Amino acid sequence: MAQRRAAVRRFAAQKLSNRAIAERLGISKDTVRRDLEAPEVSLRELVAERAAQTDTAVSQACAAAQSAADMRPAYVITDEATARRWHSDLRAAAGQLTALADQFADYYLFARSAMDGAEC
Repeated sequence: MAQRRAAVRRFAAQKLSNRAIAERLGISKDTVRRDLEAPEVSLRELVAERAAQTDTAVSQACAAAQSAADMRPAYVITDEATARRWHSDLRAAAGQLTALADQFADYYLFARSAMDGAEC
């Protein structure tokens, strides 16, 4: 929401009408009006909101990984198509999570050494 409000304010500063802003952002004119009337959010609040959203996403990813591990999918009897799909899905998710962890460690150098043996 904060990102949309910032976009609305940017377009309003360019002297676009509420209708033009609504069309560009795919929202209603009433939403544009409310966004313009809403108090401006500080950068600190935006950063805090983004950090909270990221914390939730990371917690959910860890919980999902633990739930999948608890199910021990390699030992569940299933058909070949499902087994292939599970294998592919797990590999893809593992690759994405590994890439995210590596990006994090590249930015926060202290995380590189802490990653060895780390768990969610």
